[in-house]
Amino acid sequence: MGVIETSRGRGDTGDWTDRACPIHNVAVTDLSTAAALRTLDLLPDPVLLVRFSEAEGPQIVYGNEAAGEHFRLAIPGVAVGAALRQPVLLESVENALETGAPAEVAFESIGVQPRYWRAFIRPLGPAELVLVLRDETDARRTERMRADFLANASHELRTPLASLAGFVETLRTHAKDDAPAREKFLGIMAEQTGRMTRLINDLLSLSRIELNEHIAPSGAVDLVQVLQDVADGIRPLLAERGISIAIAADGPAVVVGDRDQLVQVVQNLVDNAVKYSPTGASVGVAFQRAENLEAARAPSRSGGVTLSLLTPDAADQAYQVIRVADVGRGIARQHLPRLSERFYRVEGQSGGGTGLGLAIVKHVINRHRGGLIVESEEGAGATFTAFLPAATVT
Repeated sequence: MGVIETSRGRGDTGDWTDRACPIHNVAVTDLSTAAALRTLDLLPDPVLLVRFSEAEGPQIVYGNEAAGEHFRLAIPGVAVGAALRQPVLLESVENALETGAPAEVAFESIGVQPRYWRAFIRPLGPAELVLVLRDETDARRTERMRADFLANASHELRTPLASLAGFVETLRTHAKDDAPAREKFLGIMAEQTGRMTRLINDLLSLSRIELNEHIAPSGAVDLVQVLQDVADGIRPLLAERGISIAIAADGPAVVVGDRDQLVQVVQNLVDNAVKYSPTGASVGVAFQRAENLEAARAPSRSGGVTLSLLTPDAADQAYQVIRVADVGRGIARQHLPRLSERFYRVEGQSGGGTGLGLAIVKHVINRHRGGLIVESEEGAGATFTAFLPAATVT
């Protein structure tokens, strides 16, 4: 934008008077100018001023604080294409500069946690325009959540509901006076009802997670304590199966996260390991700290196949790693890429689940800006590794 030089007006006082604004590269000497800039900085939507020059093309010469936070714009003079990298948006900006006509365009930002934006382009002159960006992520996610929930619920509930209807009809007719058959059918109906309840709960949980997936959590959670709470909760199942949990931890493993959601992650990973382990086996859960992404992704098995189901953006971030290993049959190579899909079940290894457990795990870890890896060796079990940003412990 350059430097605005104006005379000092009557009553020109306040913190912004005679002060340079380093973010905008503007020397403020007029209260009205300072108030205008401050007002723009208070807006929640990113606002950019774009100017065209023959030598440099379209450049951003001003951005408010919201623009700096969302698009990492610290100083003016950045090319629009380098800052936004959205072909449909760049085309609309160039067209507006050329024709002087206002425009409106929707686009999706690139990244592990995509965001949905709507850009309002308004020309100010022959070579200048203002660009206002509105974040529509919450609205889009809410709309998609409703559609997905209805589609998934109607599809997955169709089979158990048909079974219940068939058993009810049988109990009202052929098995009306057959006590043994009646008890058998009532048991199956109770099982199907329980499955539908679990399915609805998992679908609701997954929908809530996806709705806020773009908002990173901010709390501090000790994964070792979470595991101990999960182990206490499934103690009856462990006793029934004769399975033990071997924990390897040097101390607390504190991460930045939402405790309730991380309980779901650990619960699902441990439940799967217990389900697919033979009677009398031991499930291993190990914790360690990794100083960067490369260390967090280091394999824990010498054989088998390793596949990353989710990779975070930050390579230099320190992570807390949790590995859950079983000694079951393992998972065939062709199934690994689809493990975190909704309702995907490995043939003969569903374990009575809803097929949503690993989908929940993946979306929770994605919200926490972490990663997920599966290692499997047929006949020798599988290891699931989750790593999440380590919290700074003071």
